[in-house]
Amino acid sequence: MLKINVPTVGESISEVTIARWNKKTGDYVEMDELLCELESDKATFELNAEAAGLLTTHGAEGDTIKVGDLIAELNTEAPRPEGSAQPEVKAAAPKKEEAAPAKVAEAPANNNYATGSAGPAAQKILAEKGIDSKQVIGSGKDGRILKSDALKAELKTTQNEQKLRNDRVEKMTSLRKTVSKRLLAAKNETAMLTTFNEVDMKPIMDLRNQFKNQFKETHGVNLGFMSFFTKAVCVALQQFPAVNAYLNGEEIIYHDYCDVSIAVSAPKGLVVPVIRNAESMNLAQIEAEVMRLAGKARDNKLSLEEMTGGTFTITNGGVFGSMLSTPIINPPQSAILGMHNIVERAVVQNGQIVIRPIMYVALSYDHRIIDGRESVGFLVKVKQCLENPTLLLTQGADPNKLLLGL
Repeated sequence: MLKINVPTVGESISEVTIARWNKKTGDYVEMDELLCELESDKATFELNAEAAGLLTTHGAEGDTIKVGDLIAELNTEAPRPEGSAQPEVKAAAPKKEEAAPAKVAEAPANNNYATGSAGPAAQKILAEKGIDSKQVIGSGKDGRILKSDALKAELKTTQNEQKLRNDRVEKMTSLRKTVSKRLLAAKNETAMLTTFNEVDMKPIMDLRNQFKNQFKETHGVNLGFMSFFTKAVCVALQQFPAVNAYLNGEEIIYHDYCDVSIAVSAPKGLVVPVIRNAESMNLAQIEAEVMRLAGKARDNKLSLEEMTGGTFTITNGGVFGSMLSTPIINPPQSAILGMHNIVERAVVQNGQIVIRPIMYVALSYDHRIIDGRESVGFLVKVKQCLENPTLLLTQGADPNKLLLGL
């Protein structure tokens, strides 16, 4: 009997939660087949069969077990079942409690072309409510469905829906518990303050529209806003190093590199994979890395290494429609930049009222290490780089001064 214990998944991880069993006791599994998914307070991991054999599981979904404890056993001497090793696929049983909008009965004996058909008014009501006309018995001549029949069916469905007042209790996942603790600690243990600004996104949008097709053909990735913001942040971080630093006791740790964390909404909660050395990447390299990390986040495939060690975080609430927010710092980092949705607004430029696509941006920072001058200056520099994309190509230097050799 081969014993399978919970493997070591990280230096600081002592226990995991069984998120989902892919196999059950009595199943015959092949070598390297996925047995279950384990969830720690930082990531989700897969546990595969170390050999072929008959499986016996230990622990149910939702149970928390310590690293090194027994989680499964494999009888490697059990005979392989004849035929396919895959479990038999059974036909799905019909749902027992489907709310029928109206009673379904046997059709009248004198069926003809009108039986079960609905007039224009009745059909419109049924379509709006998503009701199949086959579920409604018409009271009109030869079984035709009248408007009154459709109204009654709609009313009966609404009454059924109003009776559904169920509560559901779910245990917090290890990842959600850790996120909750970290966010609460960030609020309680830092002198957090938020400063705001607005960015005219027209220069970036014009640049994207001009080169997006050629960019995709050349690099194989789309040209998105995240690469522009990441480059702008790197320029600003190098000019204001305190924003890229963090406190360690009574010491300040500065970084001469920019490891930018990108907040991503994953199926099991918020994760922040890191783009390493973002300051040395071009737009295409950043877009490719964002796409790679976001894909792994959606599939719960991110490793611990890919989610640790960031020096600054960018979060984009705009993808969900957020107009403005005050993002919470991601410890031990000292600052986080919040992006928001882009809305056409009336602004004044050169004494004239014009319509421009405007994005509000917010920088939350730890006032213990970052002063107001640095926080405001950092956000202004990000704004300047985005409204004048040439600065992104000159690492924030004035292109006119570069041209004149000043």
